[in-house]
Amino acid sequence: MKSISVLIKPVSSLCNLRCRYCFYGNVSDLREVKSYGIMQEDTIKNIVNNTFEILDNGDIVTFAFQGGEPTLAGLRFFQYFIEYVSKIKKNITVNYSIQTNGTLIDNQWCEFLKKNNFLVGLSLDLLEDLHDKNRVYSDNKGSYIDVINTKKLLETHKINFNILCVLTKQIALNPKEVFNFIKLNNVKYIQFIPCLDDLDCKTKSEYSLEPKYFAYFYKIIFKLWKNEFDKGNYISINLFDNLISVLITGIPSTCGIIGKCQPQFVIEADGSVYPCDFYVLDNFNLGNIKDNTLLDILRKSKMQEFLHKDINKESICLKCNFHKICGGGCKRMKNSMYIDSSNNYCGYKEFLMSTFGDLEKISVLVYKNQIPK
Repeated sequence: MKSISVLIKPVSSLCNLRCRYCFYGNVSDLREVKSYGIMQEDTIKNIVNNTFEILDNGDIVTFAFQGGEPTLAGLRFFQYFIEYVSKIKKNITVNYSIQTNGTLIDNQWCEFLKKNNFLVGLSLDLLEDLHDKNRVYSDNKGSYIDVINTKKLLETHKINFNILCVLTKQIALNPKEVFNFIKLNNVKYIQFIPCLDDLDCKTKSEYSLEPKYFAYFYKIIFKLWKNEFDKGNYISINLFDNLISVLITGIPSTCGIIGKCQPQFVIEADGSVYPCDFYVLDNFNLGNIKDNTLLDILRKSKMQEFLHKDINKESICLKCNFHKICGGGCKRMKNSMYIDSSNNYCGYKEFLMSTFGDLEKISVLVYKNQIPK
């Protein structure tokens, strides 16, 4: 049984927000074509046909929609996509997910998302002042209240969702306030994505995360999280989930967490395919889905070079006790959570040194399904 994921950008880099730290805004600025507009129906057909061509009965596929802001494609786009998938006469399990800034979601959207069992990722930076400083409309108005209202809508409609928080340096300095939000708002699923410097940056931005702030944040968050775990309240935090998965099975649920790239199929609005969401750049273009199946794409030398190119590991990595479960980590996040500019300090190592014993014990309990009650 195969399980694959296809990440689709239906509106390319188009967005109704002007987030100050947007990594995809920077990526698209570095391309010859910044935005490929809105995906056309023939591209949808090519994606679906060429994906299902390599799937057999019993396989699983996840179509994940991101942006830009994917809801700008309009509800009809997604209705058409699902209608076309439903015409494929194969016994394939199809999952859908969408990552949204939450500002355009209304009751009609919620009815559609619920009906089609979408998993929704809601971008929310948790702390109102910091969210409204960075996640703004074109007139610099903050979007926090709009996103909180969408969170309430998703809850009302009983839609499965998780929160995605961009872990800026400023948020990393406020771990207790962050966890208070998680508890007070009954957040059960959350992932923190390190705020990255631009690919072409000369100096670090005021928002980007650094390894020492990564360690500070997660060491405190872990203690607070463990207190809840000990009370029988399991809160899904992406990094902890991944580490528990690695300790139990050796397999992470997120690409890069053990120093290896997993094959991704990122499809831009024009049908061009890329190996990673962080590298949707002209020199990483693997061809167009109208001309290739995903198997064709996977076999291309450019994809294989990307997947197997060794991360430049510093000497601190090679002699680290945690190297087997880290492998140097994600190459794009190296300067945000792993090695600092001195090449002598690793934020991820400091975090693991503080938490690894507890993580091992918790992993045993999770494996035995003996979470405290």
